[in-house]
Amino acid sequence: MTLRATLVSLAVMVALGCSTVAGPKPGAPPHHRVGGFANVNPTVHPASAWVRMRFFVARIFSTTFAPKTASFPVYANDGRALRENPGEPTVTWVGHATLLIQLDGVNVLTDPHWSARASPVSFAGPRRVMPPGLRFEDLPPVHVVVISHDHYDHLDVDTVKRLAAAHRPRFLVPLGLKAWFADLGIGDVEELDWWGERSVRGLTFTCVPAQHFSGRTPWDRNRRLWSGWAVAGRERRFYFAGDSAYFDGFKEIGARLGPFDLAAIPIGAYLPPVIMKGSHTSPEEALAAFADVRGRHFVPIHWGTFDLAEEPFDEPPRLLRDEARRLKLGPDRVWMLRHGETRRW
Repeated sequence: MTLRATLVSLAVMVALGCSTVAGPKPGAPPHHRVGGFANVNPTVHPASAWVRMRFFVARIFSTTFAPKTASFPVYANDGRALRENPGEPTVTWVGHATLLIQLDGVNVLTDPHWSARASPVSFAGPRRVMPPGLRFEDLPPVHVVVISHDHYDHLDVDTVKRLAAAHRPRFLVPLGLKAWFADLGIGDVEELDWWGERSVRGLTFTCVPAQHFSGRTPWDRNRRLWSGWAVAGRERRFYFAGDSAYFDGFKEIGARLGPFDLAAIPIGAYLPPVIMKGSHTSPEEALAAFADVRGRHFVPIHWGTFDLAEEPFDEPPRLLRDEARRLKLGPDRVWMLRHGETRRW
């Protein structure tokens, strides 16, 4: 089979793959289903199978044979200050949804990704257009890793295997992912349902709802849960949205666990809306979510790293700045971090 035929087959399977998730699960929370999970109050109906197929075929071909390029400002970060940090709260944007959070002497990574592609194969799919803002070798000791869901741009096999071997962190994951890690030989994993809590090294981690979906193959759609994470320290609180459409759950998260000193919310992969609106936030929606969770400082994520959607690479930050000005949110509130940049919070 030729490469083109292989890519077409892969795209069709992804677009048309059937879910094994059935109806509500008796006696379980509303988002639990027989065989998996579901969004409780979806605000957008999924696109038709034909529309999804056309989109995924086009995306796989464009990212493989005509990938877009980007060049954004980079902050030169050798990690020394992070490794020598005596305990100050910091945030470092590595790229996409990967952040290094330092809080109360604990080093936390979100959805770590250091690989060249966000794809199940090495020869096709979205390639990284900006290098990681911090080299893997320059990381401080990583104590905890939080995973929001199993999509390839958020859960990378090579990266989690490297972390497990080099740092031996505790992995906190949504329901259904512990077995996936076990298949890789990684055992220090705790899986949580929405609103479940764990205390690790003095920090409280809460798995919180998100409006999204899961799946790494055409046959496992929504079999594993998706989530965001709230992290509470002695004096500060951090919110990581992971990947989510705009939904009422943001207000509940803010009411139950906020206010948050720092909120990281995605701003990219929103076009075309017929595909993306049910699972991603636009820059304008991200700032609405920021208000809902009662955030003090906003860090945009999920942009400028992988070619995942149809909007130009430079559009999400531009729209974010425009909306921030409209809402009278200055740069002291909305932090447009460069790849590799660290700020104290």
